[in-house]
Amino acid sequence: MKDASVSPSHLLGAEKGELQMLRRNGRLDRLFSGSTFFFAVTVLVLLGAIMVTLFISGWPAFSELGASFFTGTRWAANVNDFGILPAVYGTLVTSFIAILVAVPISFGIAIFLTELCPVFLRRPLGTMVELLAGVPSIIYGMWGMEVLAPFLQRHLPDVFPAGTGLTTAGLILAVMIIPFITAITRDVMVTVPPMLRESAYGLGCTTWEVVRNVVFPSVRAGMVGGVILGLGRALGETMAVTFVIGNNLFYKATVTGQGTSIAALIANQFPEADGLQRSALLALGFLLFVITFIVLAIARLMLRRMDRSKA
Repeated sequence: MKDASVSPSHLLGAEKGELQMLRRNGRLDRLFSGSTFFFAVTVLVLLGAIMVTLFISGWPAFSELGASFFTGTRWAANVNDFGILPAVYGTLVTSFIAILVAVPISFGIAIFLTELCPVFLRRPLGTMVELLAGVPSIIYGMWGMEVLAPFLQRHLPDVFPAGTGLTTAGLILAVMIIPFITAITRDVMVTVPPMLRESAYGLGCTTWEVVRNVVFPSVRAGMVGGVILGLGRALGETMAVTFVIGNNLFYKATVTGQGTSIAALIANQFPEADGLQRSALLALGFLLFVITFIVLAIARLMLRRMDRSKA
């Protein structure tokens, strides 16, 4: 009989092969880790570069206009009077209206899709809602100008004499951010284990009680994240708002009247701007960047507190 044992040379060759494979895998793993770290750092560098560039470009406006840049109540390029209060006020009001309208509608759609909708309709309805997120913003603006603004002017002439205004822009923004909030809320609600729902129904809970006491507490962090994502979209929206906000460059503490927003003001004036006006617009862009960053930072703090309260 032949000896079936493996010779020492074969064992040595196998060990060398395994060692080479481990070294190769180690190099690939280091390459993978290094590349992902590079990509992450690149995002931070780009973010910092954008902030620094906007600040440097807007510094002439900050230094020359001083406090009047932040407290001025009109934006008049012909006399170099640049006050950001009308644009900041319009941005915050339209975003608040959008969130006020969009959040309950989005949550209602998400609840229906996950808890009440027949199975054969869930996928088509969910797809239709998600497709709304892909509609270009200029289409929403044209629809607002041609349909929504005339409707408001015709049926509520005392409130909307021109049809356009801050509320009209807020309603357009609400329609635009509903798909984002709905999609995220639905996705996090689906992650709730079916056993929790079945246990609650077994105890005699109604659908609303299950949603309020079981589903929402389990996914509230994700729901808040969806709302903040929608708010971020509303703060920076440009074309749709430009169509329907009215572009009034004088400050007026109104909700239904005409006004402007930071993004709309930049879009309207930046192509022809130069000198101090261009610097003021870039400073306005830096301010919008800071406002968005603050909103996202507050959201992160809220989510962290929610996580701690769960623990």
